[in-house]
Amino acid sequence: MAVLKTLGTICALSAAFCFIVGELTGNNSQMDKLWSILPIIYCWIIAANGGFATRLVVMAVLATLWGARLTYNFARKGAYKLKFWEGEEDYRWAVVRSGPAFKKRWTWALFDLFFISIYQNALVLMTTFPALVAMKSDAPFGWVDLVAALLMLGFIIWETVADEQQWAFQTRKWAMIGEGRKLEDLPAPYNLGFNTSGLWRYSRHPNYFAEQGTWAAFYIFSIGAGMGILNWSVIGALLLMVLFQGSAALAEEISSGKYPEYEAYCKKVSLFIPGKKYE
Repeated sequence: MAVLKTLGTICALSAAFCFIVGELTGNNSQMDKLWSILPIIYCWIIAANGGFATRLVVMAVLATLWGARLTYNFARKGAYKLKFWEGEEDYRWAVVRSGPAFKKRWTWALFDLFFISIYQNALVLMTTFPALVAMKSDAPFGWVDLVAALLMLGFIIWETVADEQQWAFQTRKWAMIGEGRKLEDLPAPYNLGFNTSGLWRYSRHPNYFAEQGTWAAFYIFSIGAGMGILNWSVIGALLLMVLFQGSAALAEEISSGKYPEYEAYCKKVSLFIPGKKYE
């Protein structure tokens, strides 16, 4: 279908851009900058090709809300610059690059090409496949779609709260450190180094939990479109969950190495799904 060809072309161009710019500048967060923008583009292209049907417009609007919020959250960390190839790189890429598997430059180049650039771009496209499925449906907007919309909106709000709590904590912590104070001398809970308040008291990664929930809810729209409880467009949401398992593991390895109390926190608090609170 023509729309899939259009989406595929954008995806391929984005992958090429991410690889070339990443290799030339040494900043491998080019895909991170586009992660929250591409789904908006994809969803509105699909909505336009579907005659702006109610279901498709609702999906595109929600994707836009999700993307605008996430883009803002990344922008305030210094990710976007007028010189688009500059900006802050996600600190985790430097950690990954320093690993034993990437001592030779060409091994990192291959990882950059196939995982960072090609796979992640393909994954972002796949998360929007439920909209592609819904585009072919004549089923009217119904209660299942309403449930999907409310769930997705709820997860977006949840992630917003989690990110705001993390931003406030880290901003205050680094402000005190910037005054010349040592981490261990900061008042509790800042002396731990990591956030254990708000949603972070019940989940080690409440933002990751909400992100996965957002795209699982997005998939439910395909069910409302009459495609059955399980259809091929679920692939994006499933692969995203797999990706976050790896992302969480990497983040926790880094945090455990930096903060002595982090392992104790891990033993008491759930990874994603909110559970027993941290005491």
